[in-house]
Amino acid sequence: MLRQVLDAFERSQGPVSLDELSRQLGIERSALDGMIDFWVRKGRLVESGGQMVCASAGSSCTCSSYPGGCVFNSAAPRRISVSKE
Repeated sequence: MLRQVLDAFERSQGPVSLDELSRQLGIERSALDGMIDFWVRKGRLVESGGQMVCASAGSSCTCSSYPGGCVFNSAAPRRISVSKE
């Protein structure tokens, strides 16, 4: 199953919803997250995103812009890509 997760990322032509990928592979989303984490640790996948962002009045910005942090936070989508190495 681990190899199938890596193969799915290598075959993808663009963004892939992790919820959709978990349905396609027939595995729980939490299990998929663990498998992705495995490939990230092995250096085969690279993770970016997932940072906290603030949203106010319909705009968004990084929370580091505010010395006191943001009052309203939401996690940015997790972005996973195949390692170029």
